[in-house]
Amino acid sequence: MEAPLHPAATRRGPPPRAGEDFRIGLPSTREESWRWGDPAAIVAAAELPRGAALDAGEWFLDLPGARAVFVDGVLDEARSDLRHVAIAQIDGGSHALGRRTTGLGWSLRVEADATAELIQIVHIATGGDNQLPAEIVLVGGASASVVETYVGAGWSNRSTRMALGKGAKLTRAVRLLQADGFVSLRDEVEIGAEASLIVTVLGAGDAGTRIDGAITVTGDDAFAEYGGALLTRNDQRQECAVSVRHAALNGQSKQIWRAVAADKSTASLAARVEVARDAQKTDGVQSLRGLLLQRTATVNLKPELEIFADDVKCAHGATVGELDQRALFYMQSRGIPHAKAQALLTRAFVGDAFVQIGDETVREAFVADADAWLERALSAPLPPAGGVGGGASS
Repeated sequence: MEAPLHPAATRRGPPPRAGEDFRIGLPSTREESWRWGDPAAIVAAAELPRGAALDAGEWFLDLPGARAVFVDGVLDEARSDLRHVAIAQIDGGSHALGRRTTGLGWSLRVEADATAELIQIVHIATGGDNQLPAEIVLVGGASASVVETYVGAGWSNRSTRMALGKGAKLTRAVRLLQADGFVSLRDEVEIGAEASLIVTVLGAGDAGTRIDGAITVTGDDAFAEYGGALLTRNDQRQECAVSVRHAALNGQSKQIWRAVAADKSTASLAARVEVARDAQKTDGVQSLRGLLLQRTATVNLKPELEIFADDVKCAHGATVGELDQRALFYMQSRGIPHAKAQALLTRAFVGDAFVQIGDETVREAFVADADAWLERALSAPLPPAGGVGGGASS
């Protein structure tokens, strides 16, 4: 049975002109920010045939709060409990992919000093392309948590605009688990004084991925953390391109990213920090680490610092390597099969990117998603996560 959809559901964004090709206006790899991009994968994803929608129930975490299900970018009212979340007309901005999302989307607004219930959103793609904008506005002292999960097949294109007032706190966890196609995210954030943003993204499906973020720290004593892990296999390609601009005093930011590439796949991480002239006492950290499971795979890393202030503390690190052969030998000498030893060391490496997730249930879901990917990539069943210590491998 076809799921009931939101009554105002229509094509999002301006209607196409007669004969217009949706491929017009897609970014080109000639652009520096898309040098490792894969526009052709977007086109291929948008041309995937439509199929049946997956059951959303299995993708929700066992947590209280609001729930929303979007099928091909359209709200499924029968399976949603929006509570404090509204459906509204939202501008997708000027970004090449973000502007395509302009239209009906979900909006979360939390008033001063209030705490919103957790909201979980499951995005189900059935083929073709789907567009959806979102906005999150936290007034001074407000706090909210959002968990998003992407499943199915097709091109899922999203833009999310976030504004954090003084002292506001937002945590956001994004699970990219689509089995086929492409997921593109465009995040634009403004962080006010003493506000805090923590975003964690996990790419553990078989679809291509583009994570595109622009974060501006506009208030003094604010904090931003944006990172996660990209796991690629076969001939898959995933990438992130995230920039943080510090424009105020005493700002802190962290970009902690981990990439694991198997077979002939490619994972690309580009992280940028810009410190404006008046943003003294800024503390910015970038940590980009890649792990090759086979030498036929590729990990691209590009950390960037552009500093105009003279009293800052900024550091970046970028390394790509293989699993520690001594550790593998030691584990095998203790009777652990080679594939399982690989999986255990890789789990520890990836787990480094999840430590900032405060909710235990959400963090365990991320670990489980990563474990499922490892089992597919290495054909090695893993023991329960609780039996293995976290942290990066040596």
